[in-house]
Amino acid sequence: MAKKDPVLVILQLTGGNDYFNSTIPYNDPLYKDNRPAVGIKDEEMIVVDDEIAFHPSMAALKDMWDQGKMAVIHGVGYENSPRSHFRSMDIWHTCEPDKVGTEGWLGRATRDLDPNKENVLTAVNFGNGLPRALALPGVSVASVSDLSTYGILTGLEADQRAAALERFGRMYAPAVGTGFVMDYLSQTGLDALKGADILRTAPDKYTSSVEYAASPIARKMKDIAQVHLAGFGTRVFYTQHSSFDTHASQLGMHSQLLKEVSESVSDFYQDLAEHDAADNVVVFLFSEFGRRVHDNGSGTDHGAAGACFAIGDPVVAGYHGEYPSRKADDLQFGDLVPNHDFRGVYSTLLEDWLGLDANGIVGGSFEKLSFIKKG
Repeated sequence: MAKKDPVLVILQLTGGNDYFNSTIPYNDPLYKDNRPAVGIKDEEMIVVDDEIAFHPSMAALKDMWDQGKMAVIHGVGYENSPRSHFRSMDIWHTCEPDKVGTEGWLGRATRDLDPNKENVLTAVNFGNGLPRALALPGVSVASVSDLSTYGILTGLEADQRAAALERFGRMYAPAVGTGFVMDYLSQTGLDALKGADILRTAPDKYTSSVEYAASPIARKMKDIAQVHLAGFGTRVFYTQHSSFDTHASQLGMHSQLLKEVSESVSDFYQDLAEHDAADNVVVFLFSEFGRRVHDNGSGTDHGAAGACFAIGDPVVAGYHGEYPSRKADDLQFGDLVPNHDFRGVYSTLLEDWLGLDANGIVGGSFEKLSFIKKG
């Protein structure tokens, strides 16, 4: 049997997921001291071991943990966090903490995975717009809001599509120049049309006994499963769920968000396992930063260090990295201080999972963590 290509699914927890309430150091008295309003009650926590408990809404992920298919990566971030959603997400997307970057790390990875541009579906995003992580001139990425209705001019014949694209080009040419528009359309536009034609066949090929939960992220994960199972050769999938920006009313909001993420990932893996298609897929969850250690009375404000999660058969289960100190003297502006650079986490995914050289993608050499099985 031919070896399957490794597949990476990125699930972005947009808005700043609360690290302190997701992976709870429940035996540390500083946890209760700092969370009088939004602390999780002892009897509600999902105890993992003597040190850590999961949020009660992470039951489905705890099952993955118990199966030895989940890694918790502690204390991830970068120095001098700006605590701004937009700037921090740009940093995570471009690996450029010291300047505004324009090239996405996964755009570079997609280029290296398919240098001859043989597959217009090497990378697919599920959601509105294209995340900066996937943006790179010359690299085409399909972006799908809803697979069941996806298509770009798909009701038109080939000659009608060409005419429509030409009209579109003439309409925008006065603003940016004819050559630029037509060059862009000739590559990206036609690639998008080709990708749309292929992708829209995925639902017709799909059958499953798994009933996904009724949430936006579950629908996206089901769409990812359909494309993966259709065998289009997609190596990188991207999607996101929001908003984890829980400044107020955190208890209910965060609980619902984590429940939706946990159930959708669990349903996704059940679906893939049913089709014998789970063993070459790693799902990676990240957020742009954690939240402040002390709550604000009903929620939490922007923080620094966060946790990432890697899930799947190829993952080395357990904890990787160290939970940052919760002592007041060790905090920075009231926040947990990152002790592992996110670019080292990316490097692990790029080199140990996708088999790429990470240096040129993340902009240097950074310490990796061993959360991917060797061989």
